Amino acid sequence: MTRAQLTISSKTYSAWSLRGWLMCQLAGLEVEEAHVPNDASNRAELLLLSPSVLVPRLTHEGASVWDTLAIADYLHELYPEKQMLPADRLARAHCRSISGEIHSGFTNLRSALPMNLKVRHASFPIFSGARPDIERIEAIWQDCLTRYGGPFLFGAAPTIADAMYAPVTTRFTSYAVPLSPASAAYCETIAAWAPMAEWIAAAKAEPEEMEELEIEF
Repeated sequence: MTRAQLTISSKTYSAWSLRGWLMCQLAGLEVEEAHVPNDASNRAELLLLSPSVLVPRLTHEGASVWDTLAIADYLHELYPEKQMLPADRLARAHCRSISGEIHSGFTNLRSALPMNLKVRHASFPIFSGARPDIERIEAIWQDCLTRYGGPFLFGAAPTIADAMYAPVTTRFTSYAVPLSPASAAYCETIAAWAPMAEWIAAAKAEPEEMEELEIEF
């Protein structure tokens, strides 16, 4: 049987690649990584891989799935025993809602604080337009951690929501964003999550000549 393949871009800069890879880790699906360079000259190659011009893209047993939430939904259908979504119906709806919110929103945060796993600022001027996004994310986290008991957003084990918000935790850490104690503790929880630690280590080993893009990919 052909091994599943996940097409990703830079581990240093690509938040969406990280999310897709974490989805595969949650599902327990071993994947072969296919790396696409992140410069604009590779747009044609990306178009051949994915009509949306986006990574990640999962190829598995004849299926080609792009868009992070589509990958999450596909893997949840295949491996329901992995509990990528909470078992409780109301919690499951909540998980889907906040995952959708980070998928489609927070554009000011994405622009002001691009993911970069190789930097760690002692302080950083935060664009005022990004502050409402930061406040909303902290409110989401506080609600989940209080309601479900932590240390992950929906309790003791990570879910799709944690994979979706993982890149945000790196942004907050990289740019020294002031956070509440609860939010700071959640960022530490994600950083200590074994798949996340593995990705960060790989990102730090990437060649330095990679160019950061001005858009999130």
